[in-house]
Amino acid sequence: MVAGVKTVGQAALIARFELNRPAPFVTSTVGPGSRSTRIEGGRRFEHYTRAYDPGDSVAGHLRFALRYEPLDIGILVAVMQALDPEEIRGWVLAEPNGQYARRAWFFYEWATGVQLDLPDAGVVRYVPALLPAFHITARGQKSPRHKVEDNLLGTRAFCPTVRRTQAIEDAVARGLAARGRAVLQTCAPDVLARAVNYLFTKETRTSFEIEHETPSSEKAQRFVQSLQLAENLSLDRIEDLVKLQGQIVDPRYAAKGLRNFQNFVGETIGFDYAEHVHFICPRPEDIADLMAGWQEMSGRLVDDIDPVIAAALVAFGFVFLHPFEDGNGRIHRFLIHKVLSDRAFTPPGMLFPVSAAILRDRHGYDHCLEAFSGAIAPHIRWAWGAEKTLLVQNETADLYRYFDATAQVEYLFDRIENTIEVDLRQELDFITRFDQALQALRQVIDMPDRRARLFTQLVLQNAGQLSKAKRNQFGELSDDEVTAMEAAIRAAVE
Repeated sequence: MVAGVKTVGQAALIARFELNRPAPFVTSTVGPGSRSTRIEGGRRFEHYTRAYDPGDSVAGHLRFALRYEPLDIGILVAVMQALDPEEIRGWVLAEPNGQYARRAWFFYEWATGVQLDLPDAGVVRYVPALLPAFHITARGQKSPRHKVEDNLLGTRAFCPTVRRTQAIEDAVARGLAARGRAVLQTCAPDVLARAVNYLFTKETRTSFEIEHETPSSEKAQRFVQSLQLAENLSLDRIEDLVKLQGQIVDPRYAAKGLRNFQNFVGETIGFDYAEHVHFICPRPEDIADLMAGWQEMSGRLVDDIDPVIAAALVAFGFVFLHPFEDGNGRIHRFLIHKVLSDRAFTPPGMLFPVSAAILRDRHGYDHCLEAFSGAIAPHIRWAWGAEKTLLVQNETADLYRYFDATAQVEYLFDRIENTIEVDLRQELDFITRFDQALQALRQVIDMPDRRARLFTQLVLQNAGQLSKAKRNQFGELSDDEVTAMEAAIRAAVE
């Protein structure tokens, strides 16, 4: 580091308390030179002039973070648990009306569950716990003791954060729900009814394909039925999730409850069958508490949170916890549909096949997942046990409890927009074109419906002509009739 430059804010608090936490998105420094910002390795580095130096006290660095940085809840909780509570108490006594002192006080009692020996705040205006300029926030719940509005996205038991980025602001402004409805309103009711059946099937097929699995027809149908009945599933009941898991996996691997063993995501490589670990799941002893927190968060994401943001937090929060041995990925993508349906983002009975859009961008999906797994991996100590079991050797629950979900929110917005513009438009357009082609064919030859549909499909699949390989399937037709039917279909769809 350049001489005279000092790290401040959350990054400085990590170093001071030797916290086992990923680095914050923003690292701030003060010292010689002018105010500057740079992006490096997906993180932001902010340099301030000496006038911003907060000093060396814990309270000074907390004040700086609360004022200038998007907050990392995991760092904040770890700091509050490690500091001398007199740091906060003394600060509040010195500045009883100060907004940063009151916010720090709120976070201390929220994080530790310990009430400091302080009188309730006096007559002073409420301030938000998270600054909306930096964060996507929930509807504020007033804490009269601190005169702070708790606008966190979750609770002490499970609380991701989402930074307010330009990409998210732009995506919200584009009004994807209205755009999806506008596409649907362009087609006739009978066309829409046929499209719905296909879109449910497509979501099922692509969700399994993401995991390189080809389900049996029975297994696929069970998943389609689960999607169709998504509104009946309650996120408040773990037994509903257990039942869903049993419906979409091989019955032999249906869960009886939350997993009671250590799980990881990896692959076998090399001649010695070594395991390459991609993601280490939470310890089994932490799962019940984490899932209870996930449920609390899911219930807290009320109507004022954008449906896509809510869907990302619920769905990615679930898959990061990985509460079952099998089926976690499919349930994760099912939850996207469920939240969007519950929040009326998708019209009743309709589904946007997000899995198809994800399948087209596997690299982006993997990067989105790795934004979380890669950040926490260096902070998990583990070793191999007997028979390729993985043993986690340190406390890790808070790594999964508090995380920055910005990358996941941005990714889901992108994929939902893509599935509206590609899958939804293409399917509705295809059905309309197919019907026009079929009607044109029938003006030439009045064929049985099954044969007419097959002929139309084969011609459309082959750029407007029946292939020589398929010609013998229609031996009853003369060459002139085939040529006339081909021409009619091409004219109908041009």
